[in-house]
Amino acid sequence: MANVLYVKVNPQVDEASFSTRLAQVFLDEYKTANPTDTVTTLDLYKETVPFIDGDVLAAWGKAGAGEELSAVELEKVTRMGELVEQFLQADKVIFSAPMWNLSFPPLMKAYIDNILIAGKTFKYTENGPVGLASDKKVVLLEARGGVYSEGPAAELEFTQSYLRTVMSFIGVQDFHLVVAEGMAYTPAEADNILAKASEKAKEVASTF
Repeated sequence: MANVLYVKVNPQVDEASFSTRLAQVFLDEYKTANPTDTVTTLDLYKETVPFIDGDVLAAWGKAGAGEELSAVELEKVTRMGELVEQFLQADKVIFSAPMWNLSFPPLMKAYIDNILIAGKTFKYTENGPVGLASDKKVVLLEARGGVYSEGPAAELEFTQSYLRTVMSFIGVQDFHLVVAEGMAYTPAEADNILAKASEKAKEVASTF
């Protein structure tokens, strides 16, 4: 039995989000193929996800110096610790997110900052950083209004390439991608685009 973490990154209602709808197709197929696995949902727009701000930086500095943290500082770094431990406990991680303004929503970056923690998901060695999460499988289910996988806009794709690099940095090599793109570019084809991506999602989910 595997422990699966589903990280949802969209504040819209499910029916209005292509990435969430794509993720639901994936999850339905995955649960059918793996009925005994435990799936935990982390909705970044409904949970507390600390940003690296003045409090967090101060807390890290104080912790290194052995100084006492303020209540706010302690609350934020404690929450960061909870999020990275949750990530570490997962055997498989499912991300669903849209591309907004050539990148992920801001809470996706905030979440990444919460799990890229030295000594937890990677460590520094004399030969450079080494990932500590090599035992995980990760899939990204992404929706894009335009077309960025090929053509003139391909050089503007900063989403899956970023997440793939981050996961590789912490040791994850088993990385999968399902993209639905072009819905805003060709809105009349939006349903067909999602349907095609959904078939790909089912295919990946069946063996994930």
